[in-house]
Parts: sequence; C-alpha cells; structure tokens
Amino acid sequence: MTYDNIHAAMFIRRVNRFVAEVAIDGKVERVHVKNTGRCAELLVPGYRVYLEKSGNPARRTGYDLIGVDKPVPDGVRYVNMDSMAPNRAAGEWLTSGGLGPLSDIRAEVTVGDSRFDFVASQKGRPVAVEVKGCTLEAGGVARFPDAPTLRGLKHVRGLTRLAGEGWRCVLLVVIQMKGAYVFRPNWDTQPEFGEALIEAQRAGVEVVAMDCAARPGEVRIDAPVRVELDKY
Repeated sequence: MTYDNIHAAMFIRRVNRFVAEVAIDGKVERVHVKNTGRCAELLVPGYRVYLEKSGNPARRTGYDLIGVDKPVPDGVRYVNMDSMAPNRAAGEWLTSGGLGPLSDIRAEVTVGDSRFDFVASQKGRPVAVEVKGCTLEAGGVARFPDAPTLRGLKHVRGLTRLAGEGWRCVLLVVIQMKGAYVFRPNWDTQPEFGEALIEAQRAGVEVVAMDCAARPGEVRIDAPVRVELDKY
C-alpha cells in the first residue's frame, strides 16, 4: 500500500489518543494520530515523524501522523504506525498468495459473535484470518499488544473455536518495520493474551508473524519472523 503527499515533521507532544502536536514548516500543527495505542517508545519529543496531508479541507486536522524514525544503535529505523495499514497490506498480501491460493476473499466478516478481518476459501475449506499490527519492538524482539486488548483476546478465542470446527485459522501479526528477528506475546502487559495464543496454537490456529518493508510513502508485508509463544 502507498501514501500520497508525505511531509516530515518533528514530534512535540501527544495531546490525547487521537491528536498530537508537531512542528512543521516553522509552526506548530495539531495532527491526527492514526494509532490509539500507547506508542510511548515511538512518540517521543524531538523524533522525526511523517505525516500524510489530508485531502479534506473540512477536517479539523490537516495531517495524519503515519510513521516515525526510531533511533536504534546503528542509526534510525522507520516504523509505520498507521493502525489501518496492517489490514490494507494484509489484503494485498493475501490476494498475492501469501497464504497460498485463496478464493472468495472477503473483508470484515462476522462469524458467530466475532468479526474477522478476512474470510476466504481454500480448496473448499473455510479460512479465517485475523490481523494484528505490531509497532512495539526492542532489541529485535517484537511484542503484541502494547496495551491490554479485550477485543484481541476475543478474536483469538474466536479463531480457536473455528479451528475446532475445521476451519483454517490464522492469526497474522504484521510487524510494521524491519529489524525484528522474533515475535513474542507481551507477557508483561497482558499475560491472558499470551495464554490464549498458546491455547489457539494447540487447537490448530496458525500464528504467523511477518515484517514489513516500510518507508514514509509505502508499506508492504515482506518476510517471515520467528514466533516464540512460550513464556519462559
């Protein structure tokens, strides 16, 4: 997926979950933050961030904050932090055969009491894919979630149930950067999510982690990342 009309700015502060202040073109501008997670390690005063200019002149904020240059030991790493990007990139990846040939790919489909990001068919077998975007990384270890998520927990348990009914079920973790060598549940933040992932995997749910080739104007799913679910 690609973005249009990208601008660099300097992050000043986060006003609330949805709004931040940045310095751009010599003035302070309020922008929409396209990620309601904590992102405390990314939204740091003085960091270079990237904005997409809105084409809607009626909006209260003229830009969307979509990415950040995160300092790392060998320089900086660009991190896409647009919470809508993982699903868009996953749709392109699935269509191009990321999980093998799929037919009748549909987005946002309700099955039982859960709405899944994608539902499809593979050789007559129903397939459910739930996508989780991951921006939390340290020392090459990517973790999810960065804040407790009851919705995410419900999705994992829904996949577990469908796997028991014969569906092919995939929890796809889209790591919105390069540089991660392993994905692990964030046991410190929400141990219940990690336990649910282990239970899901035992039931047949595939836990797949993929990194992204990301730059300010583009993000696409790129390469697999090792998954480690064991707490110890």
